[in-house]
Formats: sequence, C-alpha cells, structure tokens
Amino acid sequence: MKTVTPNQKEALESREWYVVDATGKTLGRLASEIAQILRGKHKPTFSPNIDTGDFVIVVNCERIAVTGNKLDTVRYYRHSRYPGGLKSRTMRETLDRFPDRVIYEAVRGMMPKTKLGRAQMKKLRVYAGDQHPHAAQQPKVLEL
Repeated sequence: MKTVTPNQKEALESREWYVVDATGKTLGRLASEIAQILRGKHKPTFSPNIDTGDFVIVVNCERIAVTGNKLDTVRYYRHSRYPGGLKSRTMRETLDRFPDRVIYEAVRGMMPKTKLGRAQMKKLRVYAGDQHPHAAQQPKVLEL
C-alpha cells in the first residue's frame, strides 16, 4: 500500500465550513477543539507542513464559561509601540467590550507560531450573537 501525501491543491478542494455555538462551553476546551479543526488534525490526510484544515465560525462568543477566578486574573496586553504605550484589560472587561477577542486569543495561543499557523488562523471567524454572514458557504453544525 502506498503512502498518500496531500498537496495544497487537494487540501483547498476538501475544505468545509463548520459552525460552533459557544454557549455554555468552557473556553480552553472549546479553543483546543477549534485549533485542531483549523489545523486539519481531524482528517486522515493531515500533514504538518500543509494547510489541510477547515473553516470555523464561532457564534454566541459572549456566552462562554470560564472556570475559577480567571475573569479577574487573566489580562490581555497590547502596546502602541510608543514609550509608555502598554495597555492591559482583564478578561471580564474584554468580554464586555470585545467578546470575540477572548476566543480568538485563546485559539491563537494554541496554534503554531509560524507562517502556516498565521494562515490557518485566517480561517477562524468569531461573532457575538447567533447571526453570521456565511450562510452561502452552507456550514455544518459542529457539536463539541
């Protein structure tokens, strides 16, 4: 039996779209499942050097569950690249103002820190609320 190695053209043809409802899901567990789908590790044709993953749409991101006291202890940092330009927010403040960033940053931390990882992150779409503009792609509902 011969070993089949996927190429980028075959990977592009076999991509699918999935919708994940984040209501009541634990943040870390949800992020790790999403990261595996984005990388393509759920497929038998997975290759670590080729983007074989699928698109993921996350809805209701403001309704995630966070265990412990992470809402007040986890901080998100950003810098303006000017002296003294370091800003930080707690997870509670970020969930109130930008709920999509919490899931995006959790998934980003679980992806490879390479060009391929950045390309795979572009297949993640996160939305507050249960509406999304990707109905034309006919996404499948994914239960995690």
